[in-house]
Formats: sequence, C-alpha cells, structure tokens
Amino acid sequence: MKKKMLLLNTTVLLGLGGVLSTPAYASTIQDMESQKSQIQNQRQDVQSNIKAASDELTSLQAEQDQMKAQLERLTIAEEENNKKAQQTEADIKETSKQVEQLEKEIKLLQEKLEKRNDILKDRARSLQESGGNVEYLQVLLGSSSFSDFVDRALAVSTIVDADRGILKETKNMQDELKTKQADVKSKLASLEDMKAELDEMTVQLAAQKKQKDALAKELKDKEAKNEELKASLQAKDSSLANEQSTLEQNIKDQKAAEEAARKAAEQAAKEAAKKAAEQAQKAAAAPAEQADSSSAKAEAPKASSNDVAPTSAPVPKASNVVTVGNRWIGNSAYVFGGGRSQSDISRGLFDCSSFVHWAYSQVGVNLGPLGSVSTETLKHAGTQVSSSQMQPGDLVFFDTYKKDGHVGIYVGGGKFIGAQSSTGVAIANMSSGYWKQKFNGRVVRI
Repeated sequence: MKKKMLLLNTTVLLGLGGVLSTPAYASTIQDMESQKSQIQNQRQDVQSNIKAASDELTSLQAEQDQMKAQLERLTIAEEENNKKAQQTEADIKETSKQVEQLEKEIKLLQEKLEKRNDILKDRARSLQESGGNVEYLQVLLGSSSFSDFVDRALAVSTIVDADRGILKETKNMQDELKTKQADVKSKLASLEDMKAELDEMTVQLAAQKKQKDALAKELKDKEAKNEELKASLQAKDSSLANEQSTLEQNIKDQKAAEEAARKAAEQAAKEAAKKAAEQAQKAAAAPAEQADSSSAKAEAPKASSNDVAPTSAPVPKASNVVTVGNRWIGNSAYVFGGGRSQSDISRGLFDCSSFVHWAYSQVGVNLGPLGSVSTETLKHAGTQVSSSQMQPGDLVFFDTYKKDGHVGIYVGGGKFIGAQSSTGVAIANMSSGYWKQKFNGRVVRI
C-alpha cells in the first residue's frame, strides 16, 4: 500500500511540475491552440491521478470496514470474557468461603472429639481399681450393695453405648466433611485454572485490540492524506479548467479581431477600387481587383481516458476439515465458552473445542452435543494415535492452563488451525516456539 501511495504521489508531482512549467499565454492563435492542447493533456493527467486517488480511497475504505468489523468482534469477545472472569472470581470467593467454613467445622469436631476422648479416659480410670486393667465385670462385682451393683451396671452400659454412638457419629461426620472438603477444593482448583486462562486471554486480547486500533488509525491517517491529495488535484484541475476557458475565450476574441480586421480591409479595398474606377473612367476602363483573404482554423485533438473496471477473484470454497475454517481467519474472536449457539457462530465467536466441533460438522461429522463439547469430550471422540503418525485432520492437544487445555486440527507441515485466545481462528506453528512447548503428544484421529 505504501508503494501505491508513493507511486501516486510521484505521478502527481510530475503532473504538477508540468503544470507549473506552462508558459505564459502566447499572442498568436496557433500558439494559443498549442498551449490549450498542453493544458488539456495536463488535465487528463490530473484527472487520471484523481481517479487513482479515488480508487485508493475505495480500497482503504474496504480495509477499514473489515478492520472495524474485527474490532467489534474483539470488543464483544472482551466483554464476554470479562463477564466470565468476574463470574469465576465470584465463584472462587464463594467456594473459598465454603472451604473455610468446612475447615472450621472439622476443627471444632476434632476438638470435641479430643475432649470426649479425655472424658472416656477419665471414665475408664474411674472404673479401674489400683491402676490395673480392671474389666467391666470386676467393676460390677466390686459393688458394695445391690443398689450399688445396679447403679454400676447402668453406668457401664450407658458409658459403653453412648460413647460408642458418639464416636461413630463423630467419625461419620468427620468423613463426610472431609469428602465435602475434597470436592470443594477440587472445584476451587478447577475455577482457579479457568481464572488463569481467562487472565492470560484478557491480556492477549487487550494487546490484540491495541494493535488493531493502531492499524485502524494508520488507515484513517492514510485516508485523510489521500483525501487531501484528491482535493489538491481537484483544485488543480479546476485551475487548469479556468486556464483552458480563458485560452478558449482569448482564441475566440483573437479570431473575432482578425475577422473584423479582414472585413475592414475588404471595405477599404472596395472604397479604394471605387475611387480608382471613377478616376479610370476618365482615362480608360480598367478591371477592378478585389482582395480575398481566408484564415485557417486549427482544432486541437481531444483526449479521452478509459477506465478499467476492476475484477474480483472468485472466493475459494473449503472442501475438507483442514481448510473449512480458513474463512474465519482474521474474521473471528476467542470467547471462553463461545461458539455454542448459532448467534455466536454467525459472528465468529468461538473457543477451541467449539471451533473443532463446527469444523467437523461442516464436513458431515458429528462430535456430540454442541452444548457440552469440551477438550475432555474431544480427546475421547476418536482413536488415539502416535504423534509420529500424525496426519492432516487429526486433533492435537496442548497443556496450557491445564492438562489437555487446548485443542486444534492438524493441517500438515508442523502447523494446526484452531481458535487461539490471542488471535481468534488462526493457523499456528506447533513445531517451534510456544505451541511446541505446550504440545503434549496427544493425537486423536476422528
């Protein structure tokens, strides 16, 4: 594009240089006709440059429109991802409170259990005699009376049954709380993983939007400069048109003056001839001579310019799962959990697993319910093959924010296509750099 603008500006400068070197008006009609022809040629060049500037503006506008559409997608994606991040943060806080409460309850139960253990020990010691190992039967037989015997029997029975029940109940509650705590901690770990991915994605999207904004500004600046150039060319064309009109008027005035002079000369000749004839009558008859004059008219050739209608190349159509997603390159944005509704798909809002699901659906392969598709479901959707046997169309998995956290479609040559968090749908290199480090070797053939 810079080369086009440079060529356009160079052409305009050459054209304007010719205009500035135009000589002053000549005095003869022939010179003025020649000068008029030069101005017409210069106008033709200027008008050609105006058309080139207009074509450039049209091209810039098309690029700007495409860029605006992509910026709108990125804005939507950023808003959706921020909402998801905020919800995830709220879930993390709530789950953290649940974990904290459960830990408090477990601590209280443990303290209660310790106290009950101390009570049981005291009771056991109170039922023992002389510090020996006294059985419950010995405790009963050591009663001093029948009433004492009954009291002791009831006490032993109550202690044994009550403590056993308390221990069992406490143990069950403790096991239940530990199970709940493990479940909540597992959920918390999953939420934190999602938060890590969303944080990274938000940073990448912000960087991408900044880059797109800079490009949009560059296009806008070019558009302004081209508009200014076009206005300058139009002003010069108007100036040349005025010069041409002035020349044409001068030529017309000059021709009128010459015609008047010719007629005056003819009249003078007639009068002179009449006078001569009168004098000659006295002497002898003599033929009268009349002067005849003519003038030639020159017309400058008119120049014309031919516009070449632009042609548009046919839009290639995807024929398989490897290339069907190319239509979204540069026209999509990554949204966590996106691509699971027709509205999202029509706007090009995908995450990695929903894009894979969409791509295969375009070639007639159903990878399960769209609403529940994930990297976890996709890695069990086909047959595991060795990475050394990888071929185009296979699913490839990467360890990003978690194990198998990202998936794409291998296209060959060490590259894959997928919905990437930083670029939307794009082809990335998995044989070097970031994706080589993240590739875990899992390959699934559908």
